Amino acid sequence: MPERRGKYTISLSGRPTVLGYASVVGKKEGEGPLGDLFDQVFTDTRLGEKTWEKAESRLQKEALSRALNKAGFSPSQVDVLFTGDLLNQNIASTFGVRDSQIPLLNQFGACSTMAQTLAMASVFVDSGAADIAAAVTSSHFCTAERQFRFPLEYGGQRPATAQWTATASGAVLVGLGGGKVHIADVCIGCIVDLGITDTNNMGAAMAPAAADTLAKFFADTDTHPEDYDFIATGDLGAEGSALFKTLMARDGERLGEEYLDCGLLIYDRERQDVHAGGSGCGCSASVLCSLILGNMESGKWRDGLFIATGAMMSPTSSQQGESIPGIAHLIHLKCE
Repeated sequence: MPERRGKYTISLSGRPTVLGYASVVGKKEGEGPLGDLFDQVFTDTRLGEKTWEKAESRLQKEALSRALNKAGFSPSQVDVLFTGDLLNQNIASTFGVRDSQIPLLNQFGACSTMAQTLAMASVFVDSGAADIAAAVTSSHFCTAERQFRFPLEYGGQRPATAQWTATASGAVLVGLGGGKVHIADVCIGCIVDLGITDTNNMGAAMAPAAADTLAKFFADTDTHPEDYDFIATGDLGAEGSALFKTLMARDGERLGEEYLDCGLLIYDRERQDVHAGGSGCGCSASVLCSLILGNMESGKWRDGLFIATGAMMSPTSSQQGESIPGIAHLIHLKCE
């Protein structure tokens, strides 16, 4: 059963395990440094669908299907499915998994959704509420641009601090036993809002939340950066990653070579026009379900922290002049 480990961290004594995982991405992501690690790369932005929104739903459907096939399970064996995306009313998730007939709990955590859904799946399994749970999330460059910024036809210029929303999806199956990687702890983050209002600088809005969550986890567990093989933030990009490291150093925790950012890993910033790096729910999800879990299964990494970050704003809140609240959730992954 889950147990408290300090004030903010939940220790999962039952050792819920990653039974299977899969990543599905678009053409630009497939052309990046991690292209060979993804399970499937689509070269058509619409994935053969009539709209970008339907294409994003297809990403989730494919990611879940591939994770199930790799693990040798059918949808009927999954007790509960946690999904989420960036679109209004989570339509990418709803329409993507509507034929699965798996009990569904949609989540919204902005770009932190992969960690949020994985935390929920792990706690459900550890508590006995589910034998097998799945966590799935996605994002799509074209759907995000249409909802949060301008139609692509507008041709608006993006400042240097802007990030590129990844066209990608990741899916993880969680159960008890049978896998090498288990979820040892989860640390649910608090909202941190330092008054950032620039929607083209999400990294600056999310970095303080990432630092807050990591500091709380370190305090709860009496650990430090050097205790881990990797510490991976979700999608802070170049701007947010630099700020995150500064904030951690201010609190006495200096991040070294163990620190990674999924938004800086998924693209080649010199070769691909992504400005400050990648973002979106699918960014951290696809990196987790390729590079991170792959390195853990191979034995390269044995103990690490995955911290997905989210900017909890909407087009309406931004138009009304509201600041951008940030949040970050932490998943502690360990190998047997």
